[in-house]
Amino acid sequence: MPKLGMQPIRRRQLIQATLEAIDELGLADATIARIAKRAGVSTGIISHYFNGKDGLLEATMRQVLADLGKAVQERRSALGDAPAKAHLHAIIDGNFDRSQTSRSVMKTWLAFWASSMHHAPLQRLQRVNDRRLYSNLSSQFRRVLPKRQARDAARGLAAMIDGLWLRGALAPEGLNVDRARQLAYDYVREQLEGGTQRHQPRASDYA
Repeated sequence: MPKLGMQPIRRRQLIQATLEAIDELGLADATIARIAKRAGVSTGIISHYFNGKDGLLEATMRQVLADLGKAVQERRSALGDAPAKAHLHAIIDGNFDRSQTSRSVMKTWLAFWASSMHHAPLQRLQRVNDRRLYSNLSSQFRRVLPKRQARDAARGLAAMIDGLWLRGALAPEGLNVDRARQLAYDYVREQLEGGTQRHQPRASDYA
């Protein structure tokens, strides 16, 4: 976590410099010295406010996750009491928002996922993000489907969003956002339209 006292503009400059350095050089070669040079600050500034490269990467991912949360929330807030399908589409759209699909952010996400297996603070961020996505999806599916089906549908859609994003991040041609969203929409439609037909509900399903 960054220490208190850093100006928001300077903090954002350092985070942007981190994204650009990872994009161009990869995480291993995105050294503090190179990030500091891009941001026009001394390496001591980064060490003081972020306690080194790991702290700066954590702060960068917190910002990316905050952008993700904002992208989803803004879309859902505009919907009000709309049907579950509309909210599920909004969650999908937020996860494929421009803030999450730029080349620099996608490369940073990949670096974050790899690093989170060995770095406890990053692992905690990853778990929080996973739980938030699952919870949001599950609560919307639960408006239409029995509890067990809603949970399975939420797990499936979360995996699909991550999988589509990952394949796009690794593809030489990049991510086709419109196609990815449509595939996820199709999954939602199949779950909502076919779920109740596949299952004869029991009272325990809604407990």
